[in-house]
Amino acid sequence: MAKDPLRDLLHEPLSVINVGLEGFAGELAAQKVDVIQVDWTPPAGGDPELADLLAKLGS
Repeated sequence: MAKDPLRDLLHEPLSVINVGLEGFAGELAAQKVDVIQVDWTPPAGGDPELADLLAKLGS
């Protein structure tokens, strides 16, 4: 029988990188899942016009 990489993946321990909402990381940690929390917010607080101006500064 051929190996199924997807089936193998689903039987491996889970490691998660959570970007943004800390609540997701907390829930995973409570279930003993290896999780790294990344404190990220959208550039310019999510303001598209300001983000566009910031992007132009880098070019």
